[in-house]
Amino acid sequence: MELDPVIHAPTRLQIVSLLAAADEAEFAFVRDTLGVSDSVLSKHGSALEAAGYVAVRKGYVGKRPKTWFKLTGKGRAAFTAYVENLQRIVAPSGLSVVPDERG
Repeated sequence: MELDPVIHAPTRLQIVSLLAAADEAEFAFVRDTLGVSDSVLSKHGSALEAAGYVAVRKGYVGKRPKTWFKLTGKGRAAFTAYVENLQRIVAPSGLSVVPDERG
């Protein structure tokens, strides 16, 4: 059981986690939510795109250029596997990364 090294970097994990909860997210929203700089988000977004985990769409809103990120099917599967493996790692402690559904 291994944690995916592409996702494991903290900023990339935050990006993938945020995108897993949305259909698509605009660059500035992701940047501001994570509290990172444009260059940090660009670097990690590019790494996720190169792995096929994130699709990047560029366009315009009015005359302003915009960039959107979307988790791909491959990225969603990788994130799900990552969370499942993390759960297996922490399970012996009695803790959980998955919410208790008995709630």
